[in-house]
Amino acid sequence: MARSLKVAAEYIDKVKSALQRNGFPSQQSFATETGLSLSTIKSFLTGKPVDYLNFLELCNKLGFDWQKISYQEAKTPQTSRETSPFITGAPIIEPRYFFGREKELKRLFNLLKRHPLQNAAIIGQKHSGKTSLLHYLKNITTTPAAQLRPSQKSDWLPHPKNYKWVFVDLQDGRLQSREGLLKHILVSLNFPLPTLCNLDYFMDIVSENLSSPTVILLDEIGVGLQRCPKLDDTFWESLRSLATNHTRGNLAFVLSSLESPIDLAKNTGHSSPFFNIFGYTAYLGALTEAEARELIATSPIPLPDEDVEWILTQSKYQPLLLQILCRERLFTLEEGETDDSWREEGLIQMNPFTDLFDS
Repeated sequence: MARSLKVAAEYIDKVKSALQRNGFPSQQSFATETGLSLSTIKSFLTGKPVDYLNFLELCNKLGFDWQKISYQEAKTPQTSRETSPFITGAPIIEPRYFFGREKELKRLFNLLKRHPLQNAAIIGQKHSGKTSLLHYLKNITTTPAAQLRPSQKSDWLPHPKNYKWVFVDLQDGRLQSREGLLKHILVSLNFPLPTLCNLDYFMDIVSENLSSPTVILLDEIGVGLQRCPKLDDTFWESLRSLATNHTRGNLAFVLSSLESPIDLAKNTGHSSPFFNIFGYTAYLGALTEAEARELIATSPIPLPDEDVEWILTQSKYQPLLLQILCRERLFTLEEGETDDSWREEGLIQMNPFTDLFDS
């Protein structure tokens, strides 16, 4: 608790000192400048939740990286917590817990390490690891070696700190409007954010200011096409124009989807040429046997050889199913159980995801 209070105090000191540093003598003057209520300003300054778009705008006004100054930094106790060795149902964010996809990673980073940057699509069924792969692309090249597995490759790019990455989760309702999505991209790039962010402003500011290699990761783009009428062909054509004509080869898109970009556009009634610029497609299926064995071998309690072989056979090397079965076996080892009832439970837990065998 003491650590949590210290973090909260550091957050409050940081944002309050930024007011005067940016020429705002009082909270009221800051509220007047932004056009927001004084109560919203006070909530932001004390680490209380505010509307997402307001949060982005306030961070931008004070020169903060919104991801680093997020409320979780102020509210979450920074105590050491045991990390789950096998992750199921949630995207894998930390690179050390991501396994496999070496072939796909080589191709993707080859497209991104040379000029001009080139676009790519990641296609796979639900639960095949598309979102985790996008996070891995974004994080692996700048994660300190101490936070990686021994010998885990991270030198994919010659100058990784020069790169900017923007992760867009199109399942996030806040990003399903044109203005919300454009503001999110601008704030992620630390570009000036206007009170009213329209497509013309976005195109101008990105064209004029984007000078370093930048990758925009569009997760579950099919959701955006199906649910967001404001993300129309004019919007997608503008993004294509940025990538091909206005950013000097410094901008690339990597999207994830259940189907190819061209098929996706046809099936949702879009005709924008944006969906024709993806020259490489990574199709996600099972891991290789070596990759699957590497994942299993990270169990904090080594699994018996016969259990390893059973897990490989039942999972058919599908990463989610490997994680589920390894989790169930680890639970029983931690509890000192010696029977094989975990196998029945493991099969029950993986049953909802057996459609992965069709990939």
